[in-house]
Amino acid sequence: MNKKENSITDGSILVVDDSEDMLEVLRRNLTLKGYKTYTVTNVPQALKLLDSVPVDLVITDLKMPDVGGFELIKHIRANYKNVGVMVITGYPSIQGAVDAVKTGAEEYLVKSFTDEELYAAVERAFDKLYSRRPAKDHPYFKHVPLQGIIGESEAMEKVFDHIMKVSQTTATVLLTGESGTGKELVARAIHYCSSRASNPFVPVNCGSIPEELIESELFGHLKGTFTGAIETRGGFFHTADRGTIFLDEISNTSLSMQIKLLRVLEDQEVYMIGSKKPQKVDVRVIAASNVNLSDQVQKNKFREDLYYRLNVINISLPPLRDRDDDIILLVHYFAGKFSNEISRAKPAFSDEVLKVLKAYHWPGNIRELKNVIQSLIIMSETDMIDVPDLPAIMRFSVSREKGIMRTLEEIEYEHIQNVLTSVSGNKTQAASILGIDRKTLREKLKKFGYNA
Repeated sequence: MNKKENSITDGSILVVDDSEDMLEVLRRNLTLKGYKTYTVTNVPQALKLLDSVPVDLVITDLKMPDVGGFELIKHIRANYKNVGVMVITGYPSIQGAVDAVKTGAEEYLVKSFTDEELYAAVERAFDKLYSRRPAKDHPYFKHVPLQGIIGESEAMEKVFDHIMKVSQTTATVLLTGESGTGKELVARAIHYCSSRASNPFVPVNCGSIPEELIESELFGHLKGTFTGAIETRGGFFHTADRGTIFLDEISNTSLSMQIKLLRVLEDQEVYMIGSKKPQKVDVRVIAASNVNLSDQVQKNKFREDLYYRLNVINISLPPLRDRDDDIILLVHYFAGKFSNEISRAKPAFSDEVLKVLKAYHWPGNIRELKNVIQSLIIMSETDMIDVPDLPAIMRFSVSREKGIMRTLEEIEYEHIQNVLTSVSGNKTQAASILGIDRKTLREKLKKFGYNA
């Protein structure tokens, strides 16, 4: 079910109008669309109902006897921060619309409106309301049990479906996708949704272990086999016995290590360094790579037999730029998380900020968004985060007109700058995102005269 369908079935609406005929028309039309609809003829009745039942959106007329719609809007804004407001009026004016929006209305609709105009305005109001709510209060926020993976986009629904199917098997899984897309979270979700959940989950970053140590770290060693081996010690595969081992950045292993990994996958046996006797292990293997392993095979940098042994089931994780519907959920989730860590109230985000965050290309994916929100929470001094609070690269990426009359070199330099900014100047991480090695990045930066 997509976002718009969810908003129709999950919303509750209070309609306030002194015209019984108008109330009946709105009640009938909104109920037909699946909204839970309440109707009252005056503001005092509306206040009583707001105190007694949960309401997502209030649709109110402006001109009513005794107490008018403006007073109701002000009361809602002062007392119900998670309730949206939409204005309908038979006395349209530019100033009235401006005043209604300033007072706190999401939408302004002039009578007589068509059914289509009503539905479109209500849907826009719900979209604005949901974008402001904390992630935990969002009606689409239902996948937290999967190891904290947050997402309701169509792309992530497919990932969740794959996780649940794969977790019921013991098949080897290859996770692919750009750096920062959450491959370890998905690996954990597969493990903890499986029958192995009570046994260890062992994450191993193959790119962070020196080549001369990786065999010992994975398979263990006997006492005295090399300098420093003062005791017999098992490796990560021993630790993960009857559980799951997650081999991240598998492409960084050498061809000789790949042969040994292939043997483990085929025989479920490991040889400790210094031992000629294999040891049986019962380990499910999940591997991950942010580079295309098929291309690496073609370049003779990755063994073809190991690639096919790992790629039994492939789950491709979408980049954040393809998950528009999830960005606001993630923003509110991280804002709440980091606000709690420093014991401060979670600030609000202006509509303009949310537009910028949704439009930004996020080269560093979820990891970059997490870092940006953490910085905003720590550095902001007000209860509202607005566009000037954002990093310069985000402000300019949306507002600046760049044109097409630029050289490829200028475009390349700008993209490299953007990626470096997104990862706080980390050249190793930037090179990984750009799909080049660190030496190539260093040479490009030198050519461009980049000194940071």
